Amino acid sequence: MSNQVEISYRFNASRELVFKAFTESEHLQNWWGPKGWTFTIVKSDFRSGGVFHYNQKPADGDTMWVKFVYSEIISSEKIVYTSFFSDEKGDTVRAPFDKSWPMKTLNTVTFSEEEGQTTIKMIVTPVSPTEKENQTFEASKEMVHNGFTGTFHQLTEYLSKI
Repeated sequence: MSNQVEISYRFNASRELVFKAFTESEHLQNWWGPKGWTFTIVKSDFRSGGVFHYNQKPADGDTMWVKFVYSEIISSEKIVYTSFFSDEKGDTVRAPFDKSWPMKTLNTVTFSEEEGQTTIKMIVTPVSPTEKENQTFEASKEMVHNGFTGTFHQLTEYLSKI
């Protein structure tokens, strides 16, 4: 059995609009990340081989840097990217919350529309994890699921305003 997290979420919006919200900085900055955290986009190059580099900061904690490297993009249908914690230069670093978190995760997001509603399906899988990283990911599946679900709630709120 594969060690992965699957999240499905339905939005009351067109597939094109939901895809834009996932891929355009002017939209992403309004909903991505944990609720109540500041979010700053440093680089957004949405194309295969492109990079999305940002930082996020809780009100009472340290700044966390994250970087995506996009490997596949099919407009309005699919986004595949590798995600990892980084420093401000974009170099890979260990997750600040758990030193045994996988160094990288592969994230696949698919978009489907039916009767004006869009369902996204997201699959998060560790990339080449050590046994310890695999155990940490396995033990954190609920946290990962809840984190993305909370972020998608914020997207629902944002979509209702635009």
